[in-house]
Amino acid sequence: MVNKIIVAGGGHGGIAAAMLLAKRGYDVTVYEKNAKGKMGYDWTDIFDRKGWTAVGIPMPDESKYKLKQDMTFYGPAMETALTQHTEEDKKEIQMERSDIYAHLIEHAEKAGVKFEYEQNIEGPIFFGNRVVGIKTDKGEYLADLVIDACGLNSPVRRGMPASTGIQNNPIEYEQFYIYRAFFNKACEVEEDDKFKVILLPNNELGISWIATEEEHTDVLIGRFRPFDREYAMSQIELLREGNPSIGTEILRADDFANIPVRQPLGVLVADGYAAIGDSGFMTVPVIGSGIANSLKAAKILADAISSDCTASYSAETLWTYQKNFYKEIGAALAPLACVKLLLTRLQGPELDYIFAKGILNADDMTIDADSTSLGAMLGGMSMDDIKTKLNGLINNKVVLGKVVKMGLQLARATAVTAAMPTTYNRKTILRWVDEYNACFKH
Repeated sequence: MVNKIIVAGGGHGGIAAAMLLAKRGYDVTVYEKNAKGKMGYDWTDIFDRKGWTAVGIPMPDESKYKLKQDMTFYGPAMETALTQHTEEDKKEIQMERSDIYAHLIEHAEKAGVKFEYEQNIEGPIFFGNRVVGIKTDKGEYLADLVIDACGLNSPVRRGMPASTGIQNNPIEYEQFYIYRAFFNKACEVEEDDKFKVILLPNNELGISWIATEEEHTDVLIGRFRPFDREYAMSQIELLREGNPSIGTEILRADDFANIPVRQPLGVLVADGYAAIGDSGFMTVPVIGSGIANSLKAAKILADAISSDCTASYSAETLWTYQKNFYKEIGAALAPLACVKLLLTRLQGPELDYIFAKGILNADDMTIDADSTSLGAMLGGMSMDDIKTKLNGLINNKVVLGKVVKMGLQLARATAVTAAMPTTYNRKTILRWVDEYNACFKH
């Protein structure tokens, strides 16, 4: 008997897992709300190229991607510039989202994955406490296992009962609201000004970026609160004052999105259910990048499913996926959520002080494909760097207090994450996940 698997939603990790499982003989169907060829946003994404190799997909043709530019970071006063200096072989790649999907879907279809488009997913179907399928606006579909790749606000995850320990919805400071548009490029800019990221712009919780490229100027407005188009346009008008490359004609993108910026989901599995990608909050909390992590998680999930000789796909047998995901990826991501929380507590002048005094420097902001964990970020510090940071902190008690609070929170989060149970017992898991989630309170 061939086991039937549903991938709910066309997330990158879900499609990659579908491909790997189809290659191993499973009957896999992806149900996606968008029309064929219309998946994703009309903009580019940046991610670690090793995501492709993790799932055995060759790199796309060189014409389909380029290396990401180094970013220059500013505080709200725009007085101190911290420019990344990423080594060439560690640079992430930048691709059109449509090209990412085309490359991924091509390999999935070759493996035998079936796609059902224009299926608006409404929630899970249960038999007792087990997920046995999904409801869509076109009908109900049953399977032995549902892989949830519906994204940040997944209707499948929202439908999971409290008894599973799965958090249904993100809370405050766990998601980022963005508006992005590609404007005509009004003028050329200096090399160091080609990708500018402003933290706490106008002393608001969020970021703005201006990326001047060959064909356009890419502008992003991101905040920790919802906002409308009128607000986005007002912020872009303010940015034009110091960034003359932003033209007045919108060429494309011109859209809103929400992205998770939090620790990975505390419980990723239940009977007949596994979450992946944005459904499992697998982004890097401080930057929101998640494609590579989702692809890497796909290999971990496919291996766990294949190793279930009982084919029960219960929470107990799927816990191998949870355990290995945290071992390889999640345990390094979780503490970074504490760093993100520090940024939400800082006032504009405090962040400017941190930049000016070298408490944060260009090395700290150089987040490359091999440094998306706290340990990797801290490991390269010299003694002189540590002294500079300590001197700056000692001379500002308010900033010092906030950094100390982050440090204590980070230590607790690291310890609790490391103490995740290695085998599944519902009562033990529920106690652990409550403690895990409590580590990240604002």
